[in-house]
Amino acid sequence: MVDAMMGKHYETSLDRAGLALAAGGALGGLLTVALVAAGQPGSWFALPVGFVIGAVITVMAVVAIGGPLWIVAHALGKRGPRTAIALGAVSGFALFLCGQTYGFGVFTMPPIDGRTLLFRWISAAATSMILSLVCAAIAWTMWRVAYRRV
Repeated sequence: MVDAMMGKHYETSLDRAGLALAAGGALGGLLTVALVAAGQPGSWFALPVGFVIGAVITVMAVVAIGGPLWIVAHALGKRGPRTAIALGAVSGFALFLCGQTYGFGVFTMPPIDGRTLLFRWISAAATSMILSLVCAAIAWTMWRVAYRRV
């Protein structure tokens, strides 16, 4: 297939897709280790536990959220790095914004005045922007591992 943006052919295989999933999980685990270390844990044992938990949650999120989106993009021939980065950033932004705003306000939230709610949404959007950059980096890394130019 041809990536419309770059005019290049990209192909993958099942083994490379598995390696890409492992690479994405490893990046998520390393990010979790950095966050756990920044929190100054009481025991060194928290670091490997954080890595495993971060890697597993990252892989689950990639499979559940990014997988269906990437299958559609792959089927449409949009297999380039720009597509991977865009899908990673947008899906990461939406996931984290949803998580910080009680499902975009769908679920019951504690009583809050309008001004505080506005600042909560602004803070959630800003935090989600930062995390969407991390998701885009993970998506690009996974794409780089999975796809080869033909």
